Amino acid sequence: QVQLVESGGGLVQAGGSLRLSCTASGRISSADAMGWFRQIPGKERAFVAGISWSGGSRNYTDSVKGRFSISRDNAKNTVYLQMDSLKPEDTAVYYCAARYGVIIHTTPDKYAYWGQGTQVTVSS
Repeated sequence: QVQLVESGGGLVQAGGSLRLSCTASGRISSADAMGWFRQIPGKERAFVAGISWSGGSRNYTDSVKGRFSISRDNAKNTVYLQMDSLKPEDTAVYYCAARYGVIIHTTPDKYAYWGQGTQVTVSS
């Protein structure tokens, strides 16, 4: 079992920044990939960014490349999503996800564990 707790969401003006955190506990290992997804009402959960737990490999969806940065602190079992130059279209509930295995998958069905979600609202 893995438990994920997110924090850091909120309301920000367009062009601003937020940093999301996701702390993992339970059976998490150095081979596990972590990801951030986001969801707006009526839409499917969509991949935002992913990182391999020990190797530092990263993957981003095209719409956030150059604006978002995913990182991790293994000593704290925490993954971060730094979001800069935020746009109103980034408004969504953001979810942290974890999976056993080294591959950073971009579809939610590949992730077994999820956080509760944190709301990010970007005003224009």
